[in-house]
Amino acid sequence: IFYFLAAAAVLSLVVTDRALPETLAPEDRVPVNTRSLFAGLKVLLADPLFMGLTLIGGCGMASFFVFIASAPFVYTGHFGLSGVEFSLAFAVNAIGFFASSQIAAQLGQRFGMTRVIVYAVTGFVLIELALLALTLSGYGTLPVVMLFLFCGNACLGLVIPSTMVLALDHHGKIAGLASSLGGTLQMIAGGLMIAAASPFFDGTVTPLVAAITFCALAAFALMKLLGIGKETPTNGANA
Repeated sequence: IFYFLAAAAVLSLVVTDRALPETLAPEDRVPVNTRSLFAGLKVLLADPLFMGLTLIGGCGMASFFVFIASAPFVYTGHFGLSGVEFSLAFAVNAIGFFASSQIAAQLGQRFGMTRVIVYAVTGFVLIELALLALTLSGYGTLPVVMLFLFCGNACLGLVIPSTMVLALDHHGKIAGLASSLGGTLQMIAGGLMIAAASPFFDGTVTPLVAAITFCALAAFALMKLLGIGKETPTNGANA
């Protein structure tokens, strides 16, 4: 696995160097130094819309991290899948995420990123609440869990990139820094969620579903708190 990751990292560096040239004119480029970094961070951290959208995406990322961390134990221990069967089951859920993320841009261009976020987050929370209810009622079978997680992860594939695009919308001059900060905060959210939920993991499906549902509810609450969907964002302070 680590040899494969190392090879993928080297390939990514080569592709970045060869296929992604700098698009900004020299006079528009921001120098990379401590002063410009701290100035940009001050702007981003003080923008409630940027932080709110980043945290909505962070909740989505956290739920996916929870799934990655606990799925091996649930699928092999609770449901009794073999290593190969687990790989296939895991791939099915991951496909939902990555497939929908490929069409997020097209949906955003057609319907607007705000609408995509609203429907995706709403779908995410409804799917996970339904799965939690089924699990608590004793219907959390492998097919049911796989189906609902597939649909929930498909919503995540729309939530995470769309929130990042909308968060960057008013920070074009520091888009690189904003993207880096947003990605970092989302990864931190994922790590913290795993740490917070891990004491409750017992190898059964209920803690996994409950933790993912909590992330979905948090994302929905943040969306409502920001007022996303009530009107199109017009500046960095309003949604």
